[in-house]
Amino acid sequence: MNNLSQKIKELKDLCEIQGLDAGDEIERLERKIESVSKTEVVWKRVELARHPGRPYATDYIERIFDNFVELHGDRCYGDDPSIVGGIALLDGRPVTVIASQKGRTLKENMRRNHGMANPEGYRKALRLAKQAEKFSRPIITLVDTAGAYPGLGAEERGIGEAIARNLRDFSTLMTPIICVIIGEGGSGGALGLCVGDKIYMLENAIYSVISPEGCASILLRDAARAKDAAVMLRITSGDLLDFKVINGIIAEPEGGAHADRDKAAAAVKEVLLRDLNQLCAHRGEVLVRYRTRKIRTIGHWKD
Repeated sequence: MNNLSQKIKELKDLCEIQGLDAGDEIERLERKIESVSKTEVVWKRVELARHPGRPYATDYIERIFDNFVELHGDRCYGDDPSIVGGIALLDGRPVTVIASQKGRTLKENMRRNHGMANPEGYRKALRLAKQAEKFSRPIITLVDTAGAYPGLGAEERGIGEAIARNLRDFSTLMTPIICVIIGEGGSGGALGLCVGDKIYMLENAIYSVISPEGCASILLRDAARAKDAAVMLRITSGDLLDFKVINGIIAEPEGGAHADRDKAAAAVKEVLLRDLNQLCAHRGEVLVRYRTRKIRTIGHWKD
């Protein structure tokens, strides 16, 4: 990239000395540099969101909450370890925490299914959310999944219905809900835990309807063009803030959240405490009215 920029500078100097007109060619090369540079920046965000050392949900839960008690099962089929949920204290305030959880080792990833939930995971999340509403506990969700599990068993047990029910019911829960995308926010798998009054993304998190690899395979007919697809999808935190899909971006330590997990968790906790103090001052009916209004306006624009 630096060599190409240097060559363009030399070409400009040569044109100026010899009185040549190469403005169109120089402009084309500069646009190419800008495009390549943007692609590399976006792909760097994708790599950081997927970094194996990046803190997962349980890392944040350990650092942000006190006395976390995990609850299990959907009371219908079974327990899904890829969704972690339970009751905790946030600076003395009782809250319900629901999170998608990946594994670090091969054995743990097999148990957690790489963070890709089955229907029972989303039904467990909804059960805990309704319990939180019953006891007037705020809900905090931490999202980090490439998507819901697309296996045959998941389809047989109604993965689409489970996610759709979460979308419907989370939008009308009369208790504060704050969602934080801490890594990957992939497709309906992320949406099933990402309906709330406030939605935040960590600086290097991504949020998209499909993975860059999947988009490249389908639309560009070439999985190797995943970097180009990532730019097209507009999946970075800055893009989602511009589209008003999220309410804000939580800054990460230099080098990414994995560089300093304590500092990353402290930044998330600061946002949670600030917003919960504001949201808990409103009645449930008011929260639902503004929440549904926000959801219905996503995707609207004016010429």
